[in-house]
Amino acid sequence: MGMLSVSAVLMISGSRGSYALAGAVTATGLAATALVGPWTARMVDRHGQARIAVPATALAVLGSLSLLLCVRFGAPDWALFVSYAATATTPNTGGMSRARWAHLFRDDPAARHTANSFEQAADELCFMLGPVLATLLCTAVAPEAGTAVGATLLLSGVLLFAAQRRTEPPAAGRAAARAGGVRSPLRRRGIPPLLGTFLCTGAIFGSMEVVTLAYADGLGMRSAAGGLLALQAAGSCAAGLLYGVLRPAGRSGRRFLVCVGTMAVLMLLPLLAASTGRPGALAAALLAAGMATAPTMVTGMGLIQSRTPAAQLNEGMTLAVTALLGGIAAGSAAGGWVVDHVAGAGVAYGVPAVAAGLAVILALPTAVATPSSVASSAIGDRELG
Repeated sequence: MGMLSVSAVLMISGSRGSYALAGAVTATGLAATALVGPWTARMVDRHGQARIAVPATALAVLGSLSLLLCVRFGAPDWALFVSYAATATTPNTGGMSRARWAHLFRDDPAARHTANSFEQAADELCFMLGPVLATLLCTAVAPEAGTAVGATLLLSGVLLFAAQRRTEPPAAGRAAARAGGVRSPLRRRGIPPLLGTFLCTGAIFGSMEVVTLAYADGLGMRSAAGGLLALQAAGSCAAGLLYGVLRPAGRSGRRFLVCVGTMAVLMLLPLLAASTGRPGALAAALLAAGMATAPTMVTGMGLIQSRTPAAQLNEGMTLAVTALLGGIAAGSAAGGWVVDHVAGAGVAYGVPAVAAGLAVILALPTAVATPSSVASSAIGDRELG
């Protein structure tokens, strides 16, 4: 999954000569996933992970292969949008994995925190290696190679994941989903501010990816773009592992705000480094900027878990991922547009910096809790505080 977006950007920009088009196509696919994702997760909660994830992944892989063929044979631009939108059924494997940890360690909050931190670090490792492999395949083998390999790995990975039936949490079933007038997690107190923050965090990821690819291309270092993106993920991976072995202190909502604020400060570093025109300075800035990502994601996902009923856990975490994907879509489109039409790749690093500032504003309600919202999040504070 860490390969597919980068592969699509490289494949489309290389064949059509436009980062704006590449960003818009990937944004369309991510936006479609944001719309379809919660419905897919609701089906997973009701009917089980293996039963839903495998066919959903098969449909998504067909969409990726359709995009590859459209680029390869010169199909019109609209066909690229339609093909990539078909990847919307990609299941939230990260959410399903976290649901398994929550099921296995339902009576051990400390172990659950460590497991979630490890899960985030593993995600970052995949998104560190994915862009490097995608860039290598797209530049050294063929423009379509990254998408082909990524789609193959996605399908085989989900098949292996679904085969692990021993750790799969039980399906809630239709009756449990309807019992007691269960509300959507979206309507639960404390969830909307978290989703808004995840939306802005996704915009950081999406814009950073497109802008970094364009920046490296402008310096004649297209093949090194994946390595630059990997450094950001490496910083986050290291921070996630460290965060997992530490015992968090204080109220989880305030801790989340501190993490988001730190992320906003660190996101200024790539903007400053890009103005120097030195790739080494940008590499160091991206490594440092990534260090606040994993703690932010781990703390935010912990808040989502604590405020979502067990029978809706996949749906609740998929809403968080949906917000991330929506932000990635907007960030990809905005980053590509600024690169092509406004100020070039260096100044375009202002897009993730602005998104990080908005994330801080939207995260404020998670720290400034009212008495009623404190009661609703008491479980999360006992677990992580």
